[in-house]
Amino acid sequence: MKYLFLSLAIALEVLGSSFMKASDGFSKLLPTAVTIIAYIACFFFLSQALKSIPLGVAYAVWGGLGIVLTAIISVVVFKQSLDIPAIIGIVLIVSGVVVMNFFSNSAAH
Repeated sequence: MKYLFLSLAIALEVLGSSFMKASDGFSKLLPTAVTIIAYIACFFFLSQALKSIPLGVAYAVWGGLGIVLTAIISVVVFKQSLDIPAIIGIVLIVSGVVVMNFFSNSAAH
């Protein structure tokens, strides 16, 4: 259940970030409302995941996957581009999450 909560938090954070872009600086009502609701729900589910997943691990996974998914949406939906340094940075972030989860004793869950 803890990873379901973390997955929902990640999905809602990505949804909120995507609609924040679509809100055009909070000047469009519907995307602004979706952003606010998605972030409230995101933090609720993140708080539920934190009951049984260590903070550092949960935040690393939440942030790392959020960055990757948001970058993919920025390319696919918003037609933005990622250059090589951006891609390298994203790979380094994901690598850090993988190292933390598979090799760190801090990540015992």
